Amino acid sequence: MKQDRFLTGILIGIGALILLALGLFFTRQEQRDYVADTTPDGVVHNYVLAVLNKDFQKAYGYLADLEHKPTYEEFRRSFFNGMVNPGDVGLEIGSVEIHDTEAIVSLTVYYSQTDPFSSRYGNADRALLVKQNGAWKLNSMPYNFWDFNWYQEPYKP
Repeated sequence: MKQDRFLTGILIGIGALILLALGLFFTRQEQRDYVADTTPDGVVHNYVLAVLNKDFQKAYGYLADLEHKPTYEEFRRSFFNGMVNPGDVGLEIGSVEIHDTEAIVSLTVYYSQTDPFSSRYGNADRALLVKQNGAWKLNSMPYNFWDFNWYQEPYKP
């Protein structure tokens, strides 16, 4: 009889911990909001957020108007065909270097491992932006957020 109470107490304690963990998970989820896109790092932040939210129209608006810019349909198709796939990738925005009408935003791209015993690892990368009509626009981003066919001269056999 005493063992039954002890086992019941352990099970109730485990159940309470599970409910507490679920409650914290659902109440403490990070809200990702758009920021002012008047700075290069703000543009990078908003572009990545638009990509993660699958707001392709907003994300496309952050692309620079340069030669061989993809059409909106080509842009969207890159996501659907898997050429751009943010998947389980995290991004940390670092320092910003501005040189007249060009900017370089330092980034760390974090990749998660598939096994439960490994931690994520990060690679240093960068985003390149140009200033057009008073607004910062993306010229290049790291893989997972950018299709390297964009802004490339089409192949002519």
